[in-house]
Amino acid sequence: MHIRRRIELIQDFEMPTVSTKIKVSRDGQYIMAVGTYKPRVRCFDTYQLSQKFERCLDSEVITFEILSDDYSKIVFLQCGRFVEFHSQHGHYYKTRIPKFGRDFSYHYPSSEVYRLNLEQGRFLNSLQTEASESNVCDINPVHFLFAMGTAEGKVECWDPRTRNRVGLLDCALSSVTADTEIEGLPSISALKFDGALNMAVGTSTGQVLLYDLRSSNPLIVKDHHYGLPIKSIQFQHQLDLIISADSRIIKMWNKDTGKIFTSMEPEHDINDVCLYPNSGMLMTANEAPKMNIYYIPVLGPAPKWCSFLDNLTEELEENPESTVYDDYKFVTRKDLENLGLAHLIGSSLLRAYMHGFFMDIRLYHKAKMMANPFAYEEYRREKIRQKIEETRAQRVQLKKLPKVNKELALKLIEEEGEEQQFSKKRKQKNMPSLLKDDRFKVMFENPDFQVDEQSEEFRLLNPLVSKISEKRKRKLKILEELEAQGQEEEEEPEGKASDAESSESSDDEKGWVEEVRKQRKLLRQEEKLKRQERLKEDQQTLLKPQFFEIKEGEEFRSFKDSAKKQKLMKKTLEDRLKLEEKLGTLNVSDTTVGSKQATFKLKKNSKGNSRKLRNDIVKRGKLFGALPVISRADVEEDSYFIDLCYFFKKIFTSFFI
Repeated sequence: MHIRRRIELIQDFEMPTVSTKIKVSRDGQYIMAVGTYKPRVRCFDTYQLSQKFERCLDSEVITFEILSDDYSKIVFLQCGRFVEFHSQHGHYYKTRIPKFGRDFSYHYPSSEVYRLNLEQGRFLNSLQTEASESNVCDINPVHFLFAMGTAEGKVECWDPRTRNRVGLLDCALSSVTADTEIEGLPSISALKFDGALNMAVGTSTGQVLLYDLRSSNPLIVKDHHYGLPIKSIQFQHQLDLIISADSRIIKMWNKDTGKIFTSMEPEHDINDVCLYPNSGMLMTANEAPKMNIYYIPVLGPAPKWCSFLDNLTEELEENPESTVYDDYKFVTRKDLENLGLAHLIGSSLLRAYMHGFFMDIRLYHKAKMMANPFAYEEYRREKIRQKIEETRAQRVQLKKLPKVNKELALKLIEEEGEEQQFSKKRKQKNMPSLLKDDRFKVMFENPDFQVDEQSEEFRLLNPLVSKISEKRKRKLKILEELEAQGQEEEEEPEGKASDAESSESSDDEKGWVEEVRKQRKLLRQEEKLKRQERLKEDQQTLLKPQFFEIKEGEEFRSFKDSAKKQKLMKKTLEDRLKLEEKLGTLNVSDTTVGSKQATFKLKKNSKGNSRKLRNDIVKRGKLFGALPVISRADVEEDSYFIDLCYFFKKIFTSFFI
C-alpha cells in the first residue's frame, strides 16, 4: 500500500550512501547532486524524470558550481586541495590550490582571462584578509560584491574590481540577544545575498541574521533553538519567506516579522537544501541514500516537468486520503474464530501479514455486530474506563519505599516529579533518578548510611527541617498505611486544599530566619546541659592512686636518676667519663704497671631531706588511705626507703597537678 500511494517524481533519485550538495541548473532542466561513497556526481534530467549520467571522482567534493546554463560546464572543489573542471564529455582539467578550500563562488561578469603558467606555477594575487579561517562566500548577483564569512564571526566584503576590502561586519556580537543562549564564539557557517541590499548570515550556534547592507545592525535575528550550525539559507520571494536549515530542521519564517510559517524535520540529518526556482518544491541532500523532495503548493506552483502535481494536490484536497491501513483491521486467527470468519482464510478478503491477517474494516464491523449485538455498550464502558485512567494518571502513584532513608527517598520522588513536569514544559530530557542508580543503592540498603536528623550539622544546614520533616513524616505515614492496604495515594489528602499548602509554604519562607535562630538557641542549650552533666560526673568520680610494679633485679632510685641515666646512655663513653670526673664521682689515675685505675664514689642523701620527704609521704598516704603510717625509727637510716619516698612523691605530685 505504501508503494501504491507514494509519488516518485524522479526515478532512482538517490545516492549509494550519502548526498552532500544538490543544485539546479539555470535553465531548470537538470538537477545535479554529489555524494559518497565512492565520490561521485549524478545528473538527473527533469524532462525524462530519470538519471542522465553519473561520474565518479578521485576525492570527495566539498562543494560545486554549475558554470553554464545546463550541465555542460561544472567545477568541483575537492577535499584534496584540487579544483576540477568538467565539460560535457567529462573530466577536462584539474588544478591544485595552495590551501584547503571550504567554499567558492563563480564571478559571472568577469571578462578578463586568467593565465596559469604551468612551468612557473604562479597564481594571480590573492585577497589578503585578517581572518584565520574563511568558511563560506557568496557574490551579489546585482552589483557583484564579494562577501566571505570567517571563523571569528565576521563578514568581509570585497570589490573584485579594485581588490580592496570595502566593509567589515561583526555578526558574532549581534547574534547575542536577550532571547538567545550561546555557548562559544559564533562563527559564520552560511551566507546568502538577496537583491542588491539584503544579506542573510547563518552562524555556527544556530542563529540567522538578516542585514541591510546600509546598516551594521541586523534587521532581525532568528534562533533555531537547537544550537546546531546553519547549513543553508534560501529566499522565497512569493511570500517573503526565508528558508533556513540546520542538520535537524528546516524552518520557513517571514523575513519582516520573524513569524514561523512552517517547519519540517526529516528523518535523517540534512546536509544541503535547494529551492527549485519559481516553484514550491524543495530538495534536500541528507545523510541517507535517498534524497528527499518536498512540494508545498502554497509556496508556488509545481515545476513544468511535474505540472501534474497541481492536479494531484487538488484531488487530495477534495478527497482527503486516510493513512496507510486505516481502512483495514488487523485480526488474529483466534479473532476470526470468535467472529465466525475462519472459513475466509485463504480467500481474497484476508491478507496474511505476520501472525495474523488484514481485513476490510467494514466487513469486520458487520461481522462483529452480528456476533456481539452489545458491542456499543462495551465500547461505551471502555471509553469511560479510559477517561477514568486519564484522571488517575494525574495522581501520585504509590511507590515502594526502601527500608533505609525513607524520608530522603520520598523527597527524591517528589523532586523527580517536579523535574518531569518542568522538562515537559521546556521539552528537555529527564535526568536519571538516584533511586534507580546502582552507584547509590547502598545508601538505601545499608543502615550505616542512615541520615542522623538530630546531629548539629543536619539541623544547621536545614533551617526548615522541622516543618518540612513533619509534612514528609505525615505523608510517609500515609504511604506506609496505603502500602499495607495495597491502595493508591491521592495527590492531595482529604481535608487539605492546595491553597492551604501554598499559604503554608509562603509562611515557611518568611519565617526561615526565626527558625535558624531557634535552632541555634536549642543547640546552645543542649551543649550547656551536656557540660553540666560532664561536670557532675567528674565531681562524683573518686580518684584512686595508681601503683607501678618494679621489675625483678632492678633497684628503683628516682625518676630523675632514670632520666639522667637514659641521657648518659645516649652519650659516648668518653663523654660519660668526663662528666663523672667533673661531678667528682670518678677518679682516674695511672698505676705502676702502666694501666689505668678508676675509683667511683656514691652520693648519699642527707637526713634532713629524707625526714622531710618521709613526712610528706606519710601525710599524703593518710589522705588517700593507701599507705600505712611508718615511724621515724624504722626509716631513719634506710636508704631504700628514701628512694621509695622519691617514687611515691612523683606519683602523688602527678595526681595533684
